[in-house]
Amino acid sequence: MKKLIAFILSACIFLSPAICCFAAQTAQSDAAFEDHSKSSVLMCADTGDIIYENNAYEHLSPASVTKVMSILLVLEALDSGKISLKDEVSASPNAVAMGGSQIWLEEGEKMTVEELFKAVVIASANDACTALAEHIAGSTASFAAMMNERARQLGLENTNFENCTGLDDTAVNHYSCAYDIAVTAREVLNHKLIFNYTTIWLDYLRGGETELNNTNKLVNTYSGITGLKTGTTSKAGFCVCATAERDGMRLISVVLGADSSDARFKSASNMLDYGFANYQVVTPQIDENKIVEVKVQNGVEKTIKPVYDETDMLLIKKGTGEISYEYSVLQKTAAPLKEGDKLGEIVMLSGSEEIKRIPLFAGKSIDKISYLFIFKNILSNI
Repeated sequence: MKKLIAFILSACIFLSPAICCFAAQTAQSDAAFEDHSKSSVLMCADTGDIIYENNAYEHLSPASVTKVMSILLVLEALDSGKISLKDEVSASPNAVAMGGSQIWLEEGEKMTVEELFKAVVIASANDACTALAEHIAGSTASFAAMMNERARQLGLENTNFENCTGLDDTAVNHYSCAYDIAVTAREVLNHKLIFNYTTIWLDYLRGGETELNNTNKLVNTYSGITGLKTGTTSKAGFCVCATAERDGMRLISVVLGADSSDARFKSASNMLDYGFANYQVVTPQIDENKIVEVKVQNGVEKTIKPVYDETDMLLIKKGTGEISYEYSVLQKTAAPLKEGDKLGEIVMLSGSEEIKRIPLFAGKSIDKISYLFIFKNILSNI
């Protein structure tokens, strides 16, 4: 027995390095990618699904990633006709006084909305952003109120803005979170105009005198990149909201609080790589022939064809099997039937995993047969 125990102990000592090495390799393989952020999220822009998150709701200073909301409000003001790209904007003393990234506006200097917007999107110019905010809302305080109202409309519960730029040296209650920024970015991506500027690497203002370098270095290095915004302050660290599209799928990665510029871009690209490698979006292929009519007992109409809401694209994992559909439709129902009453459903499966249920419902109301209805029918046939 003593010899057996000694043998086991010797074996454990001999094998312990290998066991530790195996455990380390397993832990490393379990990590999908390296994330060097305080807070991050990876969202599918097509569906709104979250693929990955890390402290995604933590209140943090977003630095100039704040401008994702500012950009959204500018785009919406353009869409509504409130402003136009050709409008001339005169730089105010307040705009000129903005620090950080800037295009060195001079008081009274005039630039078009498009020139200022280009400076905001490409070079993150705080003076240009302030000038646009004042042009839209009359003051930066009013514009910040618009930003907060838009955040409420989007259901953002972990965001509050004090300014349009993200400068946080004097701000006391200016914060957002990775998830809220991704939701805002998703709205921005609905405006195709933004892509005229987000993928520009180098441009100029003032007839070539002022150079605009894109602060998003992924524009030059990442395949499929479409935008969107970077930010850096001593309080916020290094931040980025990066958007990309490949094979018909659009992704949004948000990184807040990285320790270096390289770390934020590496984390963002790692998330995007993971999303593109492991997921895809599909559009449901509904077979209308399998949605049969439902008999309506005692109804003024004898049958009704169920309808369904048009379903947008769905996010699924790659390699989980072909998508199949199970149709379940009522054979009959009783009148009265109200519009919206459920008449069945379609279950979408990826392999054996259920991915969505699509309700089938009545597209109109059908009354129950009454004596008055019968009497009118008799008269119409005489």
